[in-house]
Amino acid sequence: MKRPSLDQWLAEARAEQGAENCGMYLFHTGVVRETPKAAVREGVQGLDAVRGMEFSYDREKLAAAIERAKKLPGIFHIRVWLNEGRLSLGEEIMLVLVGGDIRPHVIDALQSLVGEIKTGCVIEKEL
Repeated sequence: MKRPSLDQWLAEARAEQGAENCGMYLFHTGVVRETPKAAVREGVQGLDAVRGMEFSYDREKLAAAIERAKKLPGIFHIRVWLNEGRLSLGEEIMLVLVGGDIRPHVIDALQSLVGEIKTGCVIEKEL
């Protein structure tokens, strides 16, 4: 799947109604890494290196997560792209852009949204 341009996303966000209320935009770019998730998150040792990933997602759950994030305090812009299929090391899994009034609101919204996407919307199988 073709990766969208972050520069284009930011230009479009700045041109939207409500952009005058945004004091910060924050991007998240998730990529396939060689270190297994269990090693990073749980400290499991002795696991084989990741060679790639099978990645998919539930569109309805994603749409609901985005709508919830849009209702968070101070948030005026959200855009999300998720990749699909067999992904290689270093390839993007997801792009998320959040725009809002102040840094704490934007950071909290980005963390909440990415967390919800990762735990409730996607299916990742490390290879």
